[in-house]
Amino acid sequence: MSAITLSPGLVYHPDYLDRSAQERLLQSLREITKAAPLFTPRMPHTGKPFSVRMTNCGRLGWVSDVQGYRYQPTHPETGEPWPAMPDQVLRAWEELSFYPHPPDACLINFYEPTARMGMHQDKDEEAFDAPVVSLSLGDTALFRYGGLERKDPTKSIKLRSGDAIVFGGPARLIYHGVDRLNAGSSDLLPQGGRLNLTLRKVEKPL
Repeated sequence: MSAITLSPGLVYHPDYLDRSAQERLLQSLREITKAAPLFTPRMPHTGKPFSVRMTNCGRLGWVSDVQGYRYQPTHPETGEPWPAMPDQVLRAWEELSFYPHPPDACLINFYEPTARMGMHQDKDEEAFDAPVVSLSLGDTALFRYGGLERKDPTKSIKLRSGDAIVFGGPARLIYHGVDRLNAGSSDLLPQGGRLNLTLRKVEKPL
């Protein structure tokens, strides 16, 4: 199915990954989580745990704890460097981002059936000229997006397993989040839930 522009800079790619591509990517993620186990991030200052667990692959990884949000080159619990990004992930960036430099980070969020993600902006990067590329695996998520201000009106779209969404240009800093999952809507993950990958260029190119 062809790409759908939801708003300037926000482009939805339904069924970007077919079932076999989803299964290949899932196998790659299993290998990544063996080397870089899922961890529970915590809110800055309060230490309140997120409802999602996460890990990363690539040169840098995003973490959150009482000290704040940041990117770092090592896993916060093991101290080991993040695993390399799979070729399939890099190819998705090349096909969807239209950006001339490779991503620095791929954040992997695992949503349990009851997990959600509050409205937020992705603004911990330096390279705002690069888009964020998001890939969905597993249960369908109700994805909410708004504008550049928290008070702006919002709309929602269902992101299904294999879908991709890209926000760049005027949509690069929009508020967005996940209201809920449709538990059991996909049989890709044996235990249920959803995996979401977001590819990001963190540092400004030299």
